[in-house]
Amino acid sequence: MNWDEIKGNWKQFKGQAQQKWGELTDDELDQAEGNREELEGKIQTKYGKTKEEARKEVDDFMASL
Repeated sequence: MNWDEIKGNWKQFKGQAQQKWGELTDDELDQAEGNREELEGKIQTKYGKTKEEARKEVDDFMASL
């Protein structure tokens, strides 16, 4: 699955993202609105990850869909 598909169906995938990153609030996920960079930034901030770690987590998330 590519990011354009996720972005286009964000409301559907938001629940899966919430399961993966449980510390992110609904508001934070709503703010990301399928924007990969925004989601990575929120993961970085909330979990104290580096940009590369957050990017890998998002890549792994996409691969699992």
